[in-house]
Amino acid sequence: MPAPDGVALQVRGLSKTFPGTRALADVSLTVRRGTAHALLGGNGSGKSTLIKVLAGVYTPDRGAELQLSGRVHDLDQWSPIAARDAGLRFVHQDIGIVERMTVAENLALARGFPTAAGGRVDWRALRRYTQDLLDRFEISVAPDAPMAALRPSDRTMVAIARALQDDEDGGGADGAPASVLVLDEPTASLPEHEVDVLLDALRRRVARGATILYVSHRIQEVLSLTDEITVLRDGRRVGTVTTADVDERAVVELIAGRPVESLFPEPVGPADDDPALTLSGVSAGLVHDVDLHVRRGEIVGVAGLLGSGRTELLRAVFGDLPLRSGSIAVAGRPVVLRSPLQAIEAGLAFVPEDRRAHASFPALTVRENLSAAVLRTYFHRLGSRRGQEVRDSQQLVDRFGIRTASVETPFDLLSGGNQQKTVLARWLRRRPAVVLLDEPTQGVDVVARADIYRQLREAAAAGTAAVVVASDFDELAHLCDRVVVLRGGRLVAEVSGPQLSAGRLVELAYSPEQVIGS
Repeated sequence: MPAPDGVALQVRGLSKTFPGTRALADVSLTVRRGTAHALLGGNGSGKSTLIKVLAGVYTPDRGAELQLSGRVHDLDQWSPIAARDAGLRFVHQDIGIVERMTVAENLALARGFPTAAGGRVDWRALRRYTQDLLDRFEISVAPDAPMAALRPSDRTMVAIARALQDDEDGGGADGAPASVLVLDEPTASLPEHEVDVLLDALRRRVARGATILYVSHRIQEVLSLTDEITVLRDGRRVGTVTTADVDERAVVELIAGRPVESLFPEPVGPADDDPALTLSGVSAGLVHDVDLHVRRGEIVGVAGLLGSGRTELLRAVFGDLPLRSGSIAVAGRPVVLRSPLQAIEAGLAFVPEDRRAHASFPALTVRENLSAAVLRTYFHRLGSRRGQEVRDSQQLVDRFGIRTASVETPFDLLSGGNQQKTVLARWLRRRPAVVLLDEPTQGVDVVARADIYRQLREAAAAGTAAVVVASDFDELAHLCDRVVVLRGGRLVAEVSGPQLSAGRLVELAYSPEQVIGS
């Protein structure tokens, strides 16, 4: 059955089964030519699997059909080369850059190296081409800069430019523009300005007739960019809507399958007035002379812009950044924390921003990641208590809503939201006095985010205090009992009660004036 006129991409009856789980079940998707189409869903909903099928990374179960611009393709023979030849362009969550090579060389890996007389690489021509492309995408890096030296946001922008470069100069080797650009979480690590630059560039491209399939957890981005939205849940398509006909609330409820009110528990305040964490005149890294008192069972947010000292504050409390001055007390007891191990022994836990690099063991199983903070529990003189470890791990999986076929599943195979819930479960099982969280829901969908909020609230009700750093001021306003604002490494404001809103936090974070209290 041919695709209707005006359709750039159409998938019918797409299923994909992995051992122990069905990632996609009879999914259909239609993307109209010259539009931006969003693909949304919770972590584990099947979005990334669908994208990898389109890219030729995964082979789907038999019976699926793919059409691009009316031409039917055999998915049993599909491959990354076939996908590119058919006109698909991809930027995946793993952006696929080579860190040891320069920006120019990474661009040339996709396009080819220009040659001079004798077949030698024309490095001058490559630098000129690269600089022109970087200028058009407003990427402030040098063509000869090694990718390893770039910020994550700049690496993402280079990957996007690489995917789009054939369209930028009029097409690929055959002169035809890419029919569909597929972007999988392209803004996950981008600062706000760079997000705006990218979205503006994508809007201009769509206005010129390009087609984009856009995957993101950031619903406001989707509403501002796309024409239509398709939502997956548990590997099935639950609906396709016109973007102009829905708002953020409607999209969240379509993704979650339940009312918005059930996703965001109301702050209930500290368990009591007993101190959990006290900072007096703490200075470390970018942080200067910070005083902070957190009560038992209280959730305190830390707002601020990049470079404000948010992460440094958490690292200093966790013994990962030496203090220049000041003191720390945990549960009313003064402590000297010269290492994370000492912080853990004092009753602290830390969930850092980069869970893959700093918070997990990707090659180990879910069970091993859950047990990493309590290993002594499962070892004695006569050997290990493996059966108890498995039972405890399964209880944590059930309690925290971690979606995995088994506790023996490699951690790296979990979706981002389930990875984050695993890391959080590992620490909360210790019942710490204080848990420190840096961007706890970054790259996490609304459903997994709600699960994380619920677990933090339950931990707080049991007496654990939390200090939460987040760039999402809406998150801080929803989750926290009160929020302190850092600017230039100094605590400049504190907001609670009716004054606690995302708008007020934005004002305080950006205000050039020194403000205390609100």
